[in-house]
Amino acid sequence: MTLSNYQLTHATEIETDNGTVEIALEQLRGIVSDDAFTGDTMLLNMGPQHPSTHGVLRLMLELDGEEIIRCLPDIGFLHTGIEKNMEAKTYEKALVMTDRLDYLNNLGNNLTYCMAIEKIAELDVPLRAQYVRVLLTELQRISSHLIWLGTHILDLGATSLFLYTFREREYILDIFEACSGQRMMTNYFRPGGLWRDLPDNFEQMVHDFLDYMPGKIDDYERILTKNPIFIERTKNIGLIPVEKAINWNLTGPSLRGSGVNFDIRKAYPYSSYDHFNFDIPLGSNGDVYDRYLIRMEEMRQSLRIVKQALDNLPDGPFRSDDRKYVPPPRSELGTSMEAVIHHFKLWTEGFKLPKGEVYVSTESPKGELGVYLVSDGGTKPWRVHWRTPSFVNLQSIGWVSEGYMVSDLVGIIGSIDIVLGDCDR
Repeated sequence: MTLSNYQLTHATEIETDNGTVEIALEQLRGIVSDDAFTGDTMLLNMGPQHPSTHGVLRLMLELDGEEIIRCLPDIGFLHTGIEKNMEAKTYEKALVMTDRLDYLNNLGNNLTYCMAIEKIAELDVPLRAQYVRVLLTELQRISSHLIWLGTHILDLGATSLFLYTFREREYILDIFEACSGQRMMTNYFRPGGLWRDLPDNFEQMVHDFLDYMPGKIDDYERILTKNPIFIERTKNIGLIPVEKAINWNLTGPSLRGSGVNFDIRKAYPYSSYDHFNFDIPLGSNGDVYDRYLIRMEEMRQSLRIVKQALDNLPDGPFRSDDRKYVPPPRSELGTSMEAVIHHFKLWTEGFKLPKGEVYVSTESPKGELGVYLVSDGGTKPWRVHWRTPSFVNLQSIGWVSEGYMVSDLVGIIGSIDIVLGDCDR
């Protein structure tokens, strides 16, 4: 066992006379219980290479038999320096980095960052673009929940549903590809609106998906919701009391599963969410099973929002006409030298934002996603800092898992729904 992360242990390796390597356990005092020093409990690593940790996450476990006494999450194995890389790029070029945070919420990340720029610049967004943003981010929410459902059930020992959820996700990725040319790293939302208008076959593709998907969610529930094995693995496991959920600043399904009615789309509507009717599903017990039910109903509510957005999609421009921040239409580049020069300067030098700082948050599939953006008046952000739900929610894993069995930990991790790209920034 090697305890290398100084945030957890500061433990050092000691080479003994016979050449073996041991850990200086004295340096673990205050982190593990005293029983670890007498051999009454066992220290065990789960990960970072483990099929049930949803990425390169290391969990340091102190066990009494198979009962969890301590669970300490250790992140940092996937650190990419996204925040600092964004600060080295112009505002629009930095947008491509946001796709790599929670890589299951690409469009939601794009939206949050674009809204921060638009808030500092006081840049208007046409209503058509706002509706398209809502529609596509709700499809993204469904896609994220499908990946969560398939991998969560796979962790618990079932395989069929994993294949079904990936099958349905392909329909969504086809829509994203039609809009942006990319299945995942879309980079489709831009400051002031969208990269380009919707393709001709967009409405038909979304209508087909709306007709197809509700029956598939029903199928998932027929397989799982009253399945006695699934209930045994999830009911009264990983309980999150309301007070602790609030004190630990949990958001998303991890918070709403405990019965707390907080969703940023309702509490602080953004991008025209106040134009749509939808419900916020709530749990009552705060266990793994409740968090499953929440996400299943959220997919249904997202379909409801998508249908409203598609049926009422406004006509008009897809991007602001403020030429200070937005490049000229492609149609002008062949006829106007001024448009060519303006386009060239925007992509080589970038636009300048007024001095200021903003915090903008949205409701990602995992909870509150926020960006703190600081402008010093130049063409590059002076500071970009992300408040990511995976990072915040993961901190609860220690006290949520205490007292449960190692076999329960797999379900608890899955119910929190983390992406390590969202943690290591």
